[in-house]
Amino acid sequence: MSTTIPGSDAGSTADPAPRFLDLLAAEWIKLRSLRSTYWVLALASLVAIAVDVNAVHTDLTYIDHPPPRMPGQPPHTYDPLFHGLNGIASDLMAVAAGSLGAIAVFGEYTTGLIRTTFAAVPDRRGVIAAKVVVIGAITALAGLVVSTVSFFTVNAMLASRHLGLSIADDGCLRAVLGFAAIVPVCALIGMALGALLRHATASIVSLVLVLFILPMLFGGDRYRWLKEIGTHLPTATVQRLTINPASTTTMGKYAPSVLDSWITMGAWGVAAVVVTVVVVRRRDV
Repeated sequence: MSTTIPGSDAGSTADPAPRFLDLLAAEWIKLRSLRSTYWVLALASLVAIAVDVNAVHTDLTYIDHPPPRMPGQPPHTYDPLFHGLNGIASDLMAVAAGSLGAIAVFGEYTTGLIRTTFAAVPDRRGVIAAKVVVIGAITALAGLVVSTVSFFTVNAMLASRHLGLSIADDGCLRAVLGFAAIVPVCALIGMALGALLRHATASIVSLVLVLFILPMLFGGDRYRWLKEIGTHLPTATVQRLTINPASTTTMGKYAPSVLDSWITMGAWGVAAVVVTVVVVRRRDV
């Protein structure tokens, strides 16, 4: 025999399901509470801009006093995009963003916070989706700031040499967006590695392996299949997107098209998200 209090609702004691905005707020608090994470990203952004600016500043001497042309070689054409959106700066941002993404995942497993998170929110897909949005948005903003500031700063420097480009010139907007887009993609790759390995050193070493060591193994133009694997790795996509169409800079034989590079970059990001969601859902905490 049971009694029911008049006016009471049997389901009223159940906690309401968290809204996605609540999950976003929770993930933002987690990220914001670890000052080292966003300080590393901010410092990497400043250093990346400094690398781009310094590269062009160093080139001014060679622009003013170009070396003599080698016999049988075409005259050298300076590429403001290639030098202004420097590969070193792009690699630096890729490592910083990838590390941030990995820390955002394996850090919760290391501290045990993940148990509290999933106890409060059993919907693991919702938690990972919120984490992806927060990390992706922060790193995309950082990448866009670096690419935009670098582009306009170095081209203002080159304007006195009549080599500066406008954002409306062919390939310039694509280069700025491509340089920015690789940053959140690398952050998502870092998240996938963090979910798979759940270990700080292993995740960071694997990130460096995927981003920088693998391209060395698949370089060269001797074998087409090897070269095409290399051109479909993450860092190769941004290299293709930042090449000035009006310059003599190329990726050699079997270079991918611009559309192919955009598709490849997007595929890496989607695959990383899928891996993160599947691994977190199926593995115990």
